[in-house]
Amino acid sequence: MKFPEVLAFSRNLEISDALMHSGVWNDNMSEMQNSAWQPIELHEKRNRATHSQYSAKDADKSKSNLSWGDDAALPHDSNTLKLSFSLKIMGSLEDATACNQPEFQLALSKIIEEYRASLTFEELSRRYAYNLVNGRFLWRNRVGAESLKVVIITADKQWVFNSYDYPLNEMDTISNDTKDYNELVNLIQSGLSGDSFEYIEVIAYAKIGKGQRVWPSQEMVLNVPAGEKSRILFAINDCAAMHSEKIGNAIRTVDTWYNVDQAKVLPIAIEPYGSVTTKGEAHRRGNNSFYKLLAKWIDKNNITEQDKHYVIATLIRGGVFGGKD
Repeated sequence: MKFPEVLAFSRNLEISDALMHSGVWNDNMSEMQNSAWQPIELHEKRNRATHSQYSAKDADKSKSNLSWGDDAALPHDSNTLKLSFSLKIMGSLEDATACNQPEFQLALSKIIEEYRASLTFEELSRRYAYNLVNGRFLWRNRVGAESLKVVIITADKQWVFNSYDYPLNEMDTISNDTKDYNELVNLIQSGLSGDSFEYIEVIAYAKIGKGQRVWPSQEMVLNVPAGEKSRILFAINDCAAMHSEKIGNAIRTVDTWYNVDQAKVLPIAIEPYGSVTTKGEAHRRGNNSFYKLLAKWIDKNNITEQDKHYVIATLIRGGVFGGKD
């Protein structure tokens, strides 16, 4: 079947930006939640550094490399980072935002309904839940934390997880033996499977040390004039923050199916071509790309269960998938 020129899906995991606050660690979770938390403010640093980048020319390596940019850290009377955001898990996946080929839309709806009936979103829900409870969304703020807990709050309950009980790279051997974890999986599964949505709030507490540096998102600023501030960090109302896109990238880091020839692979974020831009790699260039697998599923209905998980996760990710730029 010909791929439509216009095809787009909205995100089914709608994530807010994340705010960063500072405070003091307390082993009593109730007391820690109710204690005072202060917004982490950005501050500027101007340094005289050296040139360390590779270059065939050595003439200017003795000169100073002047650096001016934003920075963020815990106050010296605080040892804990609090990161908080909300997440809405939405259903009705088969409702494309735009599709200019009704026949294709009908076939696509059919395979999504088949997936809902046979595989019930359980595996994907299990993996999304895993990336919530392990604190992957903290990114560099997770590194070197002495203690790390994630609290997930719903309308009528909350769950508390010790994130170090869920190693980042053990996604294919997840143990579903805790009641709280299974309840979270069921809630995500309910949101993806239904016609409405589920809503949760996520709060992570990372004990990283007094005065230690924290890592908000960095703004993408192009063509910075010479001599101007070159590192601009993200903040909301003078509170350091992380982009929703970066949080979402961590939550959808569930693809361990891109290389079936290896017994174990590191999870990567769900992307149509398996792109990992920080490493300059695209793990799904050929017949295992989203487009090839989706076409094969629609035309022949004989892709593997793992490939079905990947295709559905890409639709959950959302995006513009049409055949034109």
